[in-house]
Formats: sequence, C-alpha cells, structure tokens
Amino acid sequence: VIIVLFTGIFTGWLLFKPEPIKNVEHEHVHEKQKTIWTCSMHPQIKMDKKAKCPICAMDLIPLDKESSSSEMDDESIQISEAAAKLADIQTLVIKKEKPIKKIYLQGKIKADERLVTDISTRFSGRIEKLFVNFTGQVVRKGELLAKIYSPELISAQKELLEASKHKKENPSIYKAARGKLKLWSISDKQIKEIERKGQVEEFFNIVAPSSGTVSMRMTSNGDFVKKGESIFKLVDLRRLWVIFDAYETDLAWIQMGDSIKFEIAALPGETFMEKISYIDPFINDKTRTAQIRLEINNKKNIKPEMFVKGTLESTLASDKKEILIPKSSILWTGKRAIVYVKNPKMKSPTFSYREVILGNSTGSAYIIRKGLQEGEEIVVNGVFKIDAASQLKGSISMMKPAPDKKIINKEFSDQLLNFYNKYLILKDALISSDAEKVSLTANSLNKAYKLINSKQLKEEHYEKWRKENKNLNLSLSKLVKTKNISSQRKAFSLLSKSTFELIKYFRIEQESYYHFCPMANNNEGAYWLSDSKEVRNPYFGDEMLECGELKTTIK
Repeated sequence: VIIVLFTGIFTGWLLFKPEPIKNVEHEHVHEKQKTIWTCSMHPQIKMDKKAKCPICAMDLIPLDKESSSSEMDDESIQISEAAAKLADIQTLVIKKEKPIKKIYLQGKIKADERLVTDISTRFSGRIEKLFVNFTGQVVRKGELLAKIYSPELISAQKELLEASKHKKENPSIYKAARGKLKLWSISDKQIKEIERKGQVEEFFNIVAPSSGTVSMRMTSNGDFVKKGESIFKLVDLRRLWVIFDAYETDLAWIQMGDSIKFEIAALPGETFMEKISYIDPFINDKTRTAQIRLEINNKKNIKPEMFVKGTLESTLASDKKEILIPKSSILWTGKRAIVYVKNPKMKSPTFSYREVILGNSTGSAYIIRKGLQEGEEIVVNGVFKIDAASQLKGSISMMKPAPDKKIINKEFSDQLLNFYNKYLILKDALISSDAEKVSLTANSLNKAYKLINSKQLKEEHYEKWRKENKNLNLSLSKLVKTKNISSQRKAFSLLSKSTFELIKYFRIEQESYYHFCPMANNNEGAYWLSDSKEVRNPYFGDEMLECGELKTTIK
C-alpha cells in the first residue's frame, strides 16, 4: 500500500509540475530587433516591412545585420550577393606583370638616301649627246652618260699644252694648268692622254660614278648647262628603307633594335622581319608622329612608295614589372581616373571608391603609377553600376569627387594667422601715422614671421612660400630699421603684396579684405589688407583716411 501511494504521488508530480520561468527580458529585446528590408539594386532604401522598392519596384529583401560594420566609410558602397550577381559584378586580384604592347604601324618603302647620287657638271658647256634618254634606265658604274662641249675646257687644254712645252723652265705654270683641269674632275689619265696626243679634246665624257637607276633627268640634247648644274640623279635600289609613322603616345614602347614584322601590300602572303635602325628625334607638328626606319635588302623587286603594314610587340624601356589593370575597370572623367576596390574584410560585397594615376596604355590595360597596390581586388565588370548606386546613396562617386584636403596643417595655419593679426596692428599704427609705434609693431611682426615653420609644407606648396619669402624679408628689414613714416609706408606696400599672396594661397580662418589706393607711392598706387570692408587708408592716415576702394575679398 505504501509503495503504491508514493508511486501515485510521484506520477502526479511529473504530470503537473510547473513550467520553468522564461527570460522575459531576452524575449522582449528579441522582439524589438525587427527585420530591416532593403533593395538589392538600391541599398539606400531601407524599410521596416516587406514591400517594393520605390525606385525600381523590385521586391525588398532582408538586410543582413552582420554586413554592417564599423569598417564602412563614406567612400564605400555595399550591395547584397543577389544584387552583385544580377549586376554581373566581376573582380580581379591585381598583380605586377611585365607590360607588353602590340603596336600597329603604317608606312612606305623609301629609297636609301645614302645611295642617291646627284650627277652635275664641274664646268659649263653644251650637251652634244645623251646616252641616257629616260628616267628609270639602269646604269652601271663607269657607264657613259653624256658627251659635253665646253669652250672653257678647250681653253684650259690649250693652256696645258702650251705650259707643257715650257714645264722645265716654268714648272709652277705647268702645275697650275694641270691643277685647273683636275678641279674640273679631269683625271690624271685623261690629262696624260691630252699631253701625249698634243691635241685638244673637243668633247668630254660624263660617266656614272656608281651603279643605279635614273630617277631624274634634268637635261636634253643641245642644252647648255652651267657649272654645278645637275643633269642626272641616280638611286641604287639594291638596298631600301622602310619608313613607319609612330604616334607620340606609342614612342615610349619603341626602342632601337626592336624587331618589326611587316607586310608589303604589293607582295601579299609574304612577311618580312627587320630591326629598327633609326628613330626620328623630332615629332611632326601636324601628324603628331615620328618616323621609324628599317633597312631591307631588295631581293623581291620592291619599289619605293609601296605601302607597308607593320606590327611591333614591345615592352617599356624600363623593362620592369608594373601593376596592370584592364581598361574596363576604370571610370574616366577627363580629369580623374576612378576604380572600385573590394573590401576583403566584409561579408557582403563592399567596394571602396579610389582615385588612381594612370601610366602608359598597353592597348587593353593601363599601367598604374599611383593609387593601387599588388594583391588588392578591383572591380573589372559592372563598375558603372556600382558608381551609380554610390551616386544614389549620395556617397563619393564619379560625379561627386572626394573633397580637397587642406594643404596645410593646423600648426602652420595658426602661425600664419598670428603673423596676419600682427600685420593688422601694424596697419592700424600706420593709419595713426605713429612712426614709433610702427617701428615697435614691425619688430613684433618680424618675430611672428620667423616663428612660421615653413619646413612642414609639402614641396609643391613650399615653392609658393619660397617665392614670397624674399620680398617679406626685405620689407620687414626696412620696417624694423627705418624711423621715417614715409619710408615705413613704402616698405608696407611691398609687405602687403606678399602677405596678400600668402593669405590668398594658404587661406586662414578669417575673412580678409584687399583694398587699393591709387594715390599712394607718388600716384603709383598701393594695396593693403584689412579685417574690415571699411576703407581706412594706412598710406595717408587722417589726411585722406577714406581714400581707396575694396578690390577683392578672401573668404
């Protein structure tokens, strides 16, 4: 009985035991954490219930709470995985590579200028007979080109024959007669033949000094030619030049000794390969090209002025590895080149706006000079879609650049402001025409100037400081030394110009007004700075206190 009693009591306790007290506070907090809904294409849209996007009418999706992070900044844009797939966002981990560019060139065949011979006469005369009658005729070295009759040459031969009779008595006259003929390109052999025969040669032969093709014939039978006048032009076509025009943007990729593969339009199916022997040091100001020259042996009956197409694969002269990114990854605004870099620490796709400085183009890619590092992951497809989302969000984008950062730090700004305030005290002393006070204030201003630490400026900004430094030193030195109010005012005009340039360039946390008095410095005119629009002339004081006008305001 006792056993049955206890068994019944235990069973009843099991069936009717009280429920444990739940953590009401935890449930209450959990209920408060409601789901936030957003658009996959427009992440700036956020709602507390499921609905449609007011921009694109797409269904909103739950916002991943883990995606929000303190690592997000104003230059980043975050999208969902679904939006990234829909927008076909593709990324690439960048690395350093040796840049190679394929350059396509157009050109022509030209005659080798070193193998062009201009045949001219050394004496005046009449062409009795031409043995070369048309251009394009091929001649060999030593071949007879023309016969010429020259009264001058006949006269010179007579002098030689006469001098040869008395060469023992007057060797100098004989030597001069021979020399005269030699100056006219009459060879020693021809001179000896004239002396042997004892007769004057009426006609002299003009022979080809080299082999080649006649490219120009400038005379005809019976023509009278003057001394030095050209009668033929010969071109040796056994060796030719191939001249290509290279655009100035491609010249960084082209070096002496590079091989160019080319085809001649008149010889389809045949390819040639030669090395660059010359690069023109000058750019044609009309075509913006420089000429590149190859040399080729003419074994295929190639003719000058034939069209040529060439291909060059080359690396930069530095021949080192560079960071290369595809052109599709760049948004170009005309002034700024922008890429989007993926943040690897974020769970959801997050991309940061980045401005980069571009180097040379390889055709399909750009070399990055500044802005990216090896190993970073950039967007190569869908860049414009990310930028559009950034624009809708109101973040930094292609249309909204990052604000300019201050060019000076606070320490320099405070030092410059202190100098300017001392300048204003000096200006007031000049208005009062108090030379002694001006001198004391000038000392205080000079000390404030020397306290300015210009070494902390960046190089491009220090150049502006250095430019005004000379005038500042000179004007302050005069102000400190002089006790005469007119000299002080003259030095103050020089000081004001330099101070204005510095305030305008570096800016200070104070609005300034730049006034001008046309009658100061003996009617040459002078400027001064003030913290008030009201004209109070430091160059005349009470004499003409309101003489002047406001020229500009420095915000």
